[in-house]
Amino acid sequence: MDCKNFNEISQEVINWRRDLHKIPEIGNDLPLTVKYVKEVLDSFGVEYRTDFSNDSSVVVTIKGSKGQSEKCIALRADMDGLPMSEELDLPFKAINGNMHACGHDAHTAIMLGVVKTLNEMKAEFSGTVKILFQPGEETNSGAEPMIEGGCLDGVDFIVGLHVGNISTELEQGEIGVKSGPLMACMDKFTIDVKGNSSHGAYPQGSIDPVVISSNIITSIQTIISRELDPIDSAVISCCIVNGGTAFNIIPDKVQIVGTARALTKEVRKHISERIGEIAKSIAQAYRGEVEYKYLFGPPPVINDDEISKVIFESAKRAIGEDKVVELKKPVMGGEDFAYYLEKVPGTYVFLKNPLYVDGVAYPHHNGKFGLEEKYFVNGVKFFIQTVQDYLND
Repeated sequence: MDCKNFNEISQEVINWRRDLHKIPEIGNDLPLTVKYVKEVLDSFGVEYRTDFSNDSSVVVTIKGSKGQSEKCIALRADMDGLPMSEELDLPFKAINGNMHACGHDAHTAIMLGVVKTLNEMKAEFSGTVKILFQPGEETNSGAEPMIEGGCLDGVDFIVGLHVGNISTELEQGEIGVKSGPLMACMDKFTIDVKGNSSHGAYPQGSIDPVVISSNIITSIQTIISRELDPIDSAVISCCIVNGGTAFNIIPDKVQIVGTARALTKEVRKHISERIGEIAKSIAQAYRGEVEYKYLFGPPPVINDDEISKVIFESAKRAIGEDKVVELKKPVMGGEDFAYYLEKVPGTYVFLKNPLYVDGVAYPHHNGKFGLEEKYFVNGVKFFIQTVQDYLND
């Protein structure tokens, strides 16, 4: 595909992204987003299916006409936003109280550009490309219904991309590729601490769940610092602590809610067991009780070694050798792309393109998060080159 055509598709991707940015929706309920995506797909004349249990999934199928081939590659884009208000005063600012604060509007727009381009050049390749438009990434509920619905049937491997400012190893416009562990699991735990209430002036009459909770919060950090090998990256963060109704009443219960992240199944299992053991032991020592729940979310994102090598070369051919970096370090964020990787081999990559606001590149899930649009085309080029390299090999 020549430079002129990529310039044209680049502007179309930007326009689609701006339209999508205005209508962010949450979880698996994306009626406006899916309606928009289907209207654009209809203008291309491509085949797609939407008969998945979550009602907001779209899978496009493009078959090359160059010759006969059983090869099949899948590409994935997520579409959902976040329940937060946008603080940037953009001309295409969201107005419904939600926000695309993680860049999924760009993922969808980039993939629309990929669909249009592949459909126009299908005479140049053989084999099949499946393009997955997925809801519910932020709620960890979108990938599995699509898998159950057969989106990976016949697929050899899958590729995904995330825009923004995730890796510190990248400069603007660069794509980062890593084999092996790339992102952590995304688990949630809840610890309900139960004691006895009393007047704050007479603490001896209580079993204080606030004191118990404080000790639990401090002690479970020793799982990271004293029980794991220092080279095994992991995170335990207590993000919600709820308890009490007045300044002078010791409550009878406190709830702690947090997240745990790990890069291996072994470390993940150890953390899930030890949080509960420590919490229960501390509560018992202070004459209280705990109810502990651990919710296993998406597993770690583990890129296939061999496919990552191939993808690395495709990325270099797509945007230039000096714009592609072999990443050394994983990140502790999570992604439900991991569910696909449990079923078929694949690779997930990062494209760095944050929008700097007054010299600051605000992080994902921030009200001032933004994206530099001129680099979206690098994502389109990457996917197109990957498809061409695999299906024409």
